[in-house]
Amino acid sequence: MRVVKKKHNTRGAKLIFEDQYIQERIKKTQKLREEGINPYPNQVLKGTPSTKFLEECQYITEQDADEKKDESKSYTLTGRLKFIRIMGKAAFAKLEDADGLVQIYYNRDELPEGFYNNIAKKLFEVGDIIEAKGYPFVTQTGEITLHCKEMRIVSKAISLLPEKFNGLKDHELRYRHRYLDMIMNPEVKKNFEMRSKIVSLIRRFFEDKNFLEVETPMMHPIPGGANAKPFVTHHNALDVERYLRIAPELYLKRLIVGGMEAVFEINRNFRNEGMDHTHNPEFTMIEFYWAYKTYIELMEISEELFDYLFDNLKLDRKLPYGELEIDFSTPFAKVPYIESLTSIGGVPEDVANSKEKALTYLAQNGVKVDPNLTLGYLQAELFDEFVEAKLINPTFITDFPIDISPLARRSDENPDIAERFELFMAGKEIANGFSELNDPIDQYNRFKGQVDAKEATGDDEAMHMDTDYVKALSYGMTPTAGEGIGIDRLVMMLTNQHSIRDVLLFPAMKPEAVKVAKVTAQNKCKKCGNENMDELKPAKKGKGMFCMDVAACKKRSNA
Repeated sequence: MRVVKKKHNTRGAKLIFEDQYIQERIKKTQKLREEGINPYPNQVLKGTPSTKFLEECQYITEQDADEKKDESKSYTLTGRLKFIRIMGKAAFAKLEDADGLVQIYYNRDELPEGFYNNIAKKLFEVGDIIEAKGYPFVTQTGEITLHCKEMRIVSKAISLLPEKFNGLKDHELRYRHRYLDMIMNPEVKKNFEMRSKIVSLIRRFFEDKNFLEVETPMMHPIPGGANAKPFVTHHNALDVERYLRIAPELYLKRLIVGGMEAVFEINRNFRNEGMDHTHNPEFTMIEFYWAYKTYIELMEISEELFDYLFDNLKLDRKLPYGELEIDFSTPFAKVPYIESLTSIGGVPEDVANSKEKALTYLAQNGVKVDPNLTLGYLQAELFDEFVEAKLINPTFITDFPIDISPLARRSDENPDIAERFELFMAGKEIANGFSELNDPIDQYNRFKGQVDAKEATGDDEAMHMDTDYVKALSYGMTPTAGEGIGIDRLVMMLTNQHSIRDVLLFPAMKPEAVKVAKVTAQNKCKKCGNENMDELKPAKKGKGMFCMDVAACKKRSNA
């Protein structure tokens, strides 16, 4: 039954879609409606996956016949048109679904009368999502193909896909329009599928270890749990400032105080800091806290987690990372912090243990630092400058200076160091863990030290005084160990990606510059020079524009 023709209002679309090529596609969308075809139908079932179609039809390639086909079989395929080659009365096209590409063939005589010439040939275009029904056959070049008996539009694309041969290479465009990136670069989608598997496996690993997944607030009255500058917002109903979470740590440890002995949270954190290839202001971590454990057990369970991921993802223990090769075989190397300055960073031992000499050494090497920094902070500067980039294979750097570890437990053997580690690979920090400080008086004094440092140096990343958390510790917290693992960076390592933006579906971007439209050779008639875009149409091969009114164009050309 033919649908009643109804004129569709497209006037408003010009406000958004000014490009003449897009306007031409909008007209084709309207033409479909005039033909009684809904360009955006709803009741459409997903077709046979392309891989299943190709596997099930493999037997046809083995037929001993001039024409290899099976008209007794019927398949429905759905997907996006990625390539069309029209050959007069017939056409080949490539259809892409979630599994990959498959070829379809259609011609004038085997589709409903008039459909090929009026619809498929003129109104179906690259980028459109379609449904094709037919039987399988094998082309002369040996490719399993669907011979279409029926076709219909599923979703008409009015914007053109990027040029097919070069794909989508512009990084700025890829990150701003991730949907285009995934359409044009199938491997990108595979990386994000890998990310989802990694997150799922991490969750399963901790659940199997009897950890309880919890949710804690994302808006905090005091920024805490890490040294970072927070985003600030305002709660209208309470008329108070709130801070977007920089870490869930202090809330998770409150749960340990309350009697939950093993908890984890896969959380979004927000830090109002710079952006680079390893930092995005919004990022994902897992943090977990484990009663009656120390940082030693944390290192052990971290190694177990990596073995679990590699086994379940079926990855080789040695993976490429750019020009590097990373060996993920366990156990990982373990090097004390101060020792790493000398043995890995090449810093003289006397420099590593003297504030004055450290200041001089840093200055000699072009590193500017605040002279008010404590020795622990200067050791951190030495580490960042001379050690971190050299840590290629997974390495636990242990026993951090107490000055830079305000939430970690002080070592019983050496009060100047904390029972803390960070896990590094490919020169990047992946995890941070420590035996938790559960002495409320010591914790209060550590917070106060951070507040004093903030006042002395103006460090807007220093921690605030959190008296409520100190109060929670005053009720007694079991000996506990806690760790945070950066999921974004972990995914970077396992998928050989070198920018955090390549593992975030929608990374933070600078505001897009406003583009000022100007007349060029590309948006005026090649024959008469007409610049009125409403009167132009693109050339058939997409090179330049021509007037829709041929007679008027001729008249202007002869004038």
